Amino acid sequence: MKYTKDLGYMSIIETITDLDNAFLSRRELTCNFAGLGGKLKKMEAVDMVTKEFKLDGKVVIPMRLKTHVGKPLVTGTFFVYDDEGLAKKHVNPTIFSRLEKTKAKLAEAESAAKEAEEAKEAEVKADDAPAEEAKETEVKADDAPAEEAKEEKSE
Repeated sequence: MKYTKDLGYMSIIETITDLDNAFLSRRELTCNFAGLGGKLKKMEAVDMVTKEFKLDGKVVIPMRLKTHVGKPLVTGTFFVYDDEGLAKKHVNPTIFSRLEKTKAKLAEAESAAKEAEEAKEAEVKADDAPAEEAKETEVKADDAPAEEAKEEKSE
């Protein structure tokens, strides 16, 4: 499920708070995701926040995604660190282990999708090759009776 900014003037992400916590050397973001209640996953939220706030090369940790009852609204809290070592000191290791598992599942799903696509391409190529060979044999078969007919007429 990929959500891009195709809405033109309106963004899906609305910033609630954006604090620089100098004491813990991190940035704390709280955002609302409009219209994504029950559909948003943590890694997708991280990708969206990274693109929205241009946080490439930084460690973005989703701390909490809260869905509001009766509303298609999700509120997310994210910690943004410059250094992964500092993030591992400050944040509970359980959160990192869960993120690692999620990343591993995504990587496995992508590799399975690539293998399926390659297998499909191989099938298409295999299906095309016999068809080309069949066409060539048809052409040869069509030429053979014509040559026999010419030989009969010449005799």
